[in-house]
Amino acid sequence: MNTHIPRADLGRRVLVLRRRQVAVRLQWRSVVVCAVLALAVAATAVLALMTGSYSLSPGQVLSALTGGETDIVRDIVVEWRLPRVAAALVFGAALGVSGAVFQSLLRNPLADPGIVGFSQGSYTGALIVILVVNGTYVQLVGGALLGGMATAVAVYLLAHRRGVQGFRLIVVGIGVSAMLSSLNTWLILKADLDQAMSAAAWGAGSLNGVSWDQVAIGGACIAVLLLLTGMLSRPMRQMELGDDAAASHGVRVAPVRLGLILVAVALTATVTAASGPIAFISLVAPQIGRRLARTAGITLTPAAFVGALLCLASDYLAQHVAPTPLPVGIVTVVLGGGYLGHLLFSEARRRL
Repeated sequence: MNTHIPRADLGRRVLVLRRRQVAVRLQWRSVVVCAVLALAVAATAVLALMTGSYSLSPGQVLSALTGGETDIVRDIVVEWRLPRVAAALVFGAALGVSGAVFQSLLRNPLADPGIVGFSQGSYTGALIVILVVNGTYVQLVGGALLGGMATAVAVYLLAHRRGVQGFRLIVVGIGVSAMLSSLNTWLILKADLDQAMSAAAWGAGSLNGVSWDQVAIGGACIAVLLLLTGMLSRPMRQMELGDDAAASHGVRVAPVRLGLILVAVALTATVTAASGPIAFISLVAPQIGRRLARTAGITLTPAAFVGALLCLASDYLAQHVAPTPLPVGIVTVVLGGGYLGHLLFSEARRRL
């Protein structure tokens, strides 16, 4: 029997084997990175539960979480501090995934729901509910969702010309964001003084006063949206190769792109309704996650873990660095602005 394998076939088999080995190695690296990030998130969460005007030990925190402490310690941990920690984790993960979706779709590391106007649209919808309707939290969630979705549809239609290109979508989004920012300022200036001050403070992005009801409603919405994002993640990765390549693999490019945009906008709007617009996490988290995992493209899971860690760490700094607690959005703006400057400087040096 002739078992001779042609040299060309042998070379192709070796190349395929090497690619599989590289893919397996990258998958394992991503798993390890996610595990390390999960440990960092857990450690930061325990630190946040320990720290405050009434300091606790790690043992007291763990005992309170399992129902084995006194009433006062259990109230401090479970009723006062844990809702804020849970909100930071859930909202940060949602923002990280939302940013990852936009950066993958637009194939641009600077793509962000805030930059392309979707965060401003959610903020506008929420402001109308706060200042005009004076509605409940459920109405606030609905207003933010409607505002974000309406902005997404408007930007999509304005940018659509024989398809939607990433650069055109970003430019149109920046213009719409500037218009909505002016509208938001006008709404605040025309409002009653107390309402205007409260809306302006909320607009900085804050987790102060977050309750279990807000965490439960927002967390349920975010869980459903993350599930939908996971279902669309495979065609999203194929679309990173280009619309023609994705279409050749059976991906319905336009419906998938619109669905991903709507899901990502809904994630941002849900967070905005609960805490106000928390800036820069959706911009920074996907890029840090990609660099840690060393993946070729944007991946959702590392972005979610990095977003949760950034939001939780920023909120911890906001509570304990200044003499009075600050909105978490102020800290994320400082950290995100520094990272954005570093990213722009690195890109400029690479092109020289």
